[in-house]
Amino acid sequence: MALVPFDDRDGWIWLDGQFVAWREAKVHVLTHGLHYASAVFEGERMYGGEIYKLTEHTERLFKSAEILDFEIPFTVAEIDQACKDTCAKNGLTDAYVRPIAWRGSEMIGVSAQDTRIHVAIAVWEWPSYFSPEEKAKGIRMCWAKYKRPSPETEPVHAKATGLYMICTISKHAAEKDGYTDAMMLDYRGYVAESTGSNVFFVTDGVLHTPTPDCFLNGITRQSVIALAKAKGIEVVERHIKPEELADFTECFVVGTAAEVTPVSQIGEYNFTPGSISLGLMDDYAKMVRRQLQPA
Repeated sequence: MALVPFDDRDGWIWLDGQFVAWREAKVHVLTHGLHYASAVFEGERMYGGEIYKLTEHTERLFKSAEILDFEIPFTVAEIDQACKDTCAKNGLTDAYVRPIAWRGSEMIGVSAQDTRIHVAIAVWEWPSYFSPEEKAKGIRMCWAKYKRPSPETEPVHAKATGLYMICTISKHAAEKDGYTDAMMLDYRGYVAESTGSNVFFVTDGVLHTPTPDCFLNGITRQSVIALAKAKGIEVVERHIKPEELADFTECFVVGTAAEVTPVSQIGEYNFTPGSISLGLMDDYAKMVRRQLQPA
């Protein structure tokens, strides 16, 4: 299938308070966000005309901006409405939604206090991040070369663009070696997350998931924990050593794009998608499509 570049598509992008034709939504090459990664973003999904956890995502966008020391020049309610309006303007009821805020081109040094803050929202059709076939049998993952950094070295609780550089490198390396994704350790050597999703493990009917103290406590992660607890499944949040993976029978990753996706392999460790992984995968799919009441 031919690749359709994201800068050459039909449609509309919400940019700084107004709709701009997709191909005309541009920034200057000396934009601070491009040179210094002074940008924050969100990834959201619209299902059947409703964006899942929209306000929670928008509030996190604002918090990320605050951590990066800039203020978004709109209210949470205005960005919520703009996300909805952008989907409607493009005639979409099932879509991926990408709000992003960044520092402009008024200053290009490290100091950037006087840059204008821009906000854009783009939406597009995007099927499941992983194919149904991959989900059914579980995706294969390797170990990532890079680790999630310490909170003392990076703003790890912001959904900031710069923090994804090592994710892109790691996912490229994984795909080059025939894997779907890579699992990252944290700076201490504990299991952290994949390049774009949180991870859960199962043993003896209990869910175990890494403590999100140096990476995002994902909105999907929180939803899956609530779903599991509503089903009477015990959830343990703790630091997990890589060698402990030998004791787990099931594994799955979760995220806005990944939704709930079973894992069959991480490096030297193998898992079999089972009742808990597949049950939560189905429950989450029903919940976001409003076929199941949220926990």
